[in-house]
Amino acid sequence: MQFETLSVTLDHHIAVVRLNRPDKANAMNLAMWHDIRSAFRWIDDTPEARVAILEGEGKAFTSGIDLKMMMGLGAQIQDDCDGRMRESLRRVILDLQDTLSSLERCRKPVLAAIHGACIGGGIDLITCADMRYCSSDAYFSIKEIDIGMVADVGTLQRLPKLIGDGMARELAYTGRKVEAVEARDIGLVNRVFESREALREGVLEIAAAIAAKSPLSIRGTKEMMNYARDHTVADGLNYVATWNAAMLMSDDLQKAMMASMSKQTPEFKD
Repeated sequence: MQFETLSVTLDHHIAVVRLNRPDKANAMNLAMWHDIRSAFRWIDDTPEARVAILEGEGKAFTSGIDLKMMMGLGAQIQDDCDGRMRESLRRVILDLQDTLSSLERCRKPVLAAIHGACIGGGIDLITCADMRYCSSDAYFSIKEIDIGMVADVGTLQRLPKLIGDGMARELAYTGRKVEAVEARDIGLVNRVFESREALREGVLEIAAAIAAKSPLSIRGTKEMMNYARDHTVADGLNYVATWNAAMLMSDDLQKAMMASMSKQTPEFKD
């Protein structure tokens, strides 16, 4: 796949999506928003891709939404009717939200590997990933409050489920910088690696472990965990019962059981 603002590779069932505007600190311009959605739709549709890694090129993971894009919104939504102009702005915001939700809609797990700055829209982006890892030089900031706006594409909805309501409010109200170790301590990232090289190696290892599992079971597990996050325990139990009634008796189950009995490594169909 060829993209204007991303580089995307697929090797050994691992898709690597790299934000690729290093001269602009990977600022998220309109093309990048469109590319992100297209890339994760492609990963979802590609059987050979069993897991995805999201990372950034250059000195920063991302500096957040491109301010030039923000400044151009006025012309994009211009209308003589104030009501229609406001409706257009709402549709723009909903479309940006949908772009980031593409990481959640992707049936394959998405691992975010973060180095350097992860600011503003970058927080919206990584909270959509299944897991987050960072290097020791990483830092995080919900920067929207410092430019006089309410973060509107996912941070305020997803972050409290990751780090708790009180801490999420502190970060959203103050915009303060969160260094790598604190990010780990509050649960924003799973692990901190000493360097960017160690980060890439470590996340690749985790991705490879996931890619070796039953793809059907991994996809089902992501579906169940996303559903459980947003529903009651009773709803989640009912859904997983229905899911396994439909999906449990698969070739993957037989292969995994036979491999376990013979102490071999099973190989699964994509």
